[in-house]
Amino acid sequence: MELTRNPFIKNALKSRYPQLAVFIVMLVGYVFAILAGLIGTPVGSHNFSIVFVWIAWWAILILVAVPFFGRGWCAVCPIPLPGEWLQRGAVLTPPDKKPKWLNLRWPKALRNIWLQNISFLLLALFSSVLLTTPNITAIVLAAMLFAAIGLSTIFERRSFCRYLCPVGGFIGLYSQTAPIELRIKEKQVCVTCDGKPCYNGSANGYGCPWDVFPGGLTKNTYCGLCMECIRTCPHDNIAINLRPFSADLSKPSTRMDEAFKAFIMFGSAMIYAGVLLGPWGALKDAAYNVGTSAWFMYVIIFLGMIFIILPGLFSFSLSLSPNPSPAGRGVGVRVFASLATALLPLGLMFWVAFSLSFVLTNATYIFVSLSDPLGLGWNLFGTANTAWQPMLTSILAPAQTLALVGGLIWSARTAQKAAGEVKVSSIPVIIYCFIATLAMLWLLL
Repeated sequence: MELTRNPFIKNALKSRYPQLAVFIVMLVGYVFAILAGLIGTPVGSHNFSIVFVWIAWWAILILVAVPFFGRGWCAVCPIPLPGEWLQRGAVLTPPDKKPKWLNLRWPKALRNIWLQNISFLLLALFSSVLLTTPNITAIVLAAMLFAAIGLSTIFERRSFCRYLCPVGGFIGLYSQTAPIELRIKEKQVCVTCDGKPCYNGSANGYGCPWDVFPGGLTKNTYCGLCMECIRTCPHDNIAINLRPFSADLSKPSTRMDEAFKAFIMFGSAMIYAGVLLGPWGALKDAAYNVGTSAWFMYVIIFLGMIFIILPGLFSFSLSLSPNPSPAGRGVGVRVFASLATALLPLGLMFWVAFSLSFVLTNATYIFVSLSDPLGLGWNLFGTANTAWQPMLTSILAPAQTLALVGGLIWSARTAQKAAGEVKVSSIPVIIYCFIATLAMLWLLL
């Protein structure tokens, strides 16, 4: 169903002002989070930077934005804004034809999401410090902002978002499951279009900041929903559509960088559940005592789980299937990567289940931080003295179970489609997902 048939929605998306208003609010909040982390209380549970980044924003992202709007967060993310304004030499008006900075192409060898995989893992390995230490969170937020600015002066378009942002990688991966998409209406219109303003820009707007030609767009993964192509298309040939969940997964990816992102997210959710919610004090201490020998052992276990154990067991399970590759010799890269697509729905539900527990346990801190964002004794809204207590405890376990079981069924259906594409059995993947679901249920419940 085409949402942009509605004149109100279409006009709102074509106008720059509603998006700019949201951008400015987000940018102000982002800068305030940096300042709060640097000058506010060192007590993480009472500091705006910790509470609003790792509890409030994370809850919105994982429980609402990604499952239902895909790349919707990228459409309003403030991180690329200053760099993009600097790169263009403009805030609203189209840029001059002559670039103001180096405007280099991103290196061809790095046009993948391996750097995003690495940047996410770095945050994950230091997550215990990030989640509890405001000034570290502030430094990371500032580093991301300045990295985006720096890359904008060297490379064209949004190179930081496309190739380096640790958040963008997993949003792009899981956006394939969302019921929102940006697509062209008629392919032939794009074929005959002169100048391709949706990609190159025009007097009406900028060329695609994500370096994507909308005429060839078949998945949500690399479209940031910036809406520039809707503004620049002279033929009204681009639409925002409502579609069934996980429509992109019917044709699985064969890229190994995306396959390993699936394992990174899949495994990280399980490890986080064990560290942050589990009863193992030694594991928690190892994760929190950064730089110690125990922490280095934790890093080895973390990376080994993601890069060796989980993909190794997955590959082994595939090898037990008849004709595991078109050539009949082991598990081919195409088969491995295609069937790893089946892990996306379950991985997303792993994060939903984990986040429900983490967020509902700590949600009362949001009310405290609203009234006293810097921990300086303020009480702006009368909620600064709200006592900590877990929320909705009676429905937490059923909700987590429902999410995991639903994710398993979802992944089983995806596995059947992916297996059909590469002509192998889906049973090993379904068994693998079933065992992983049991493990996650055990960790959470």
